[in-house]
Amino acid sequence: MASNAPTVRHARREDVPAILNLIRELADYEKELHSVEATEAKLLETIAFAPSDSASTTTTAEGLPVTEPTSPSRPARCLVLTTPSGTTAGIALYFYNYSTWRARPGIYLEDLYVKQSERKNGYGKRLLVELAKEVVAMRGGRLEWCVLKWNEPSIKFYESIGAKMMNEWVTMRVDGDGLTKLATLLD
Repeated sequence: MASNAPTVRHARREDVPAILNLIRELADYEKELHSVEATEAKLLETIAFAPSDSASTTTTAEGLPVTEPTSPSRPARCLVLTTPSGTTAGIALYFYNYSTWRARPGIYLEDLYVKQSERKNGYGKRLLVELAKEVVAMRGGRLEWCVLKWNEPSIKFYESIGAKMMNEWVTMRVDGDGLTKLATLLD
């Protein structure tokens, strides 16, 4: 790869401070910085990491990443994009999902973020390409994510790479006190 190309690899434990910083930048961009509960300790407990001594793109024979296994308590993975100068410029934090209709696995992209100063360099596209490669390698059915309705620049970017807006679906969520209440509804 050319020396002026970014590096994309699965996150290692030592990437956690940079990952947390980018999560906070994303939350600030979305005007929700006050909602961030993530800490370095929580990220270390919940992300399946690549080994610190792994090559930048170590994969199995099937083309899947070599990382710690996912589990109910460690369900997420994270791609890290580093600029040629060594700056961590972007992340794609994701987990695996499943399509019952297709009977195939997939990837749900929880957060894609590229530092504002590093945008327009193709970094967001590069992260999405790497995720798409992983879905294809695992013979998955889809790569999906949500985007805020007001985030017109992102929507246009996603559409430019072939993503389709799912207008007929509405995201539903139960969290906080509502989640605790639902968990005890039949008690």
